[in-house]
Amino acid sequence: MTSETSFWLAFSHIRGIGAVRYRKLLDFFGDLSIAWQADKKELLSAGLTVKAADLVLSTRKTLSPEKLEDELERKGIKFLTWDSSSYPRYLLEIAQPPPVLYYVGDILPEDELAIAIVGTRNVTKYGRQITQDTAAYLAANRITVVSGLARGVDGIAHQAAIEAGGRTFAVLGSGVDVIYPPEHRKLAREIVKQGALISDYAPGTKPDGINFPPRNRIISGLSRGTVVIEAGERSGALITSKFAIEQNREVFAVPGSVLSQMSKGTNQLIGDGATPMTNPIIITDTLNLARTGIERKREKLDISSTEKNILRVLGDESLHIDEICARTSMTIEKLTAELTMMELKGIVQRDNGMEYQRVKKWDF
Repeated sequence: MTSETSFWLAFSHIRGIGAVRYRKLLDFFGDLSIAWQADKKELLSAGLTVKAADLVLSTRKTLSPEKLEDELERKGIKFLTWDSSSYPRYLLEIAQPPPVLYYVGDILPEDELAIAIVGTRNVTKYGRQITQDTAAYLAANRITVVSGLARGVDGIAHQAAIEAGGRTFAVLGSGVDVIYPPEHRKLAREIVKQGALISDYAPGTKPDGINFPPRNRIISGLSRGTVVIEAGERSGALITSKFAIEQNREVFAVPGSVLSQMSKGTNQLIGDGATPMTNPIIITDTLNLARTGIERKREKLDISSTEKNILRVLGDESLHIDEICARTSMTIEKLTAELTMMELKGIVQRDNGMEYQRVKKWDF
C-alpha cells in the first residue's frame, strides 16, 4: 500500500505546485492521495489553475508515487514534510514554508541556532577575510552557518565553518543530487559530513536562474538572522535580506568603502535600518545568543604586517582617522578598509565617530 507521504513527494515533482497550492489541495481533499486521483474538474474546484491542473494530470501518467520513497532511500536522500516532527521550527514559521524539504546529511535539533551568511560572487580580499572570520566565529560558538553554495561569499562561508569544526547548511537552487557550481562538488561532500545539503526542489532538478531567488527564502527562513558581507546594488544577497525582513528576522550588513561597488548594497542596507556588523560579536549580542569558545578563536587570528603597523601608530592613544592616515602614509581608502577589518577582528574599537584605539587586551 502506498503511503500518504509518497503523494507529498509526487506533488513536489510538479512545477508550480508550491506551498499555496499544497494548502488548497489539502483543504479541499483532506489527503493528497485523494487529490492525486482527482479529475480536472475537481482540481479546478480545489483552486488550481487550468495550467496547474493539466500538469497534475500529465505528470501522474508517468510518475509512480509508490516508487519515490524507495528511490530516495537508494540515493541516500532524506526528506521532511510539514507533518514531520523534526521539520525545522523557524522555517515552518515563514509565510510559505516548503511542503517538502529534501536533504542529504543531517538536520539536528542544535541547528535551530543558525545564522545565514550571504554576499556577492565577486568577493574582494576584504570581503573574503570578513566572511572567513565571521563564519569561523559562529562555528566556534556552535552556531550553524547557512548559505547557498554559490561562488564567492557562500563557498567561503561554508569552508570556513567546516575548517572551524562547525556545522553548515547549503540551500540549493537545484535538486540535492545536482551540485552547482560543479567546482563545489568536493565542498558539497564536506558539507554533508558536517551539516546538510538542502532543497525544496525534487531530486534531479537542474539549476535554473528562476530557481535561485525563491530558494533564498529558505536560507533566511532557517536562520535567526542574515549577515550580508558584500553586495552590489543588484546582488541576489539583497533578495535574501528582503526575505529576512519579511520573516521578521534580523539583518546585519558589513559596511564598506563608499568607493567600492561591492559595498553599495550593504551600505544601502545599513541606511535602510540593517544592523552594521563591524564585529561578529555584534551578531551574538544582538540576538542574545550564547557565546562559547570566543577567546579560543581570538587567539588564532592572524595579524598582518599592515595591521601591526597601524597598532604601533595607535599605541595607547585614541586617534582620529586623519591622524592615523598621516602617520602611516596610507591612502584613506586603504586605511578605512584596514580599520574596518581590524574592528571586525576585535583588535581595535571606534570611539567618537572616526577615532580609533587598540583593544587593550591585545599584545603584539
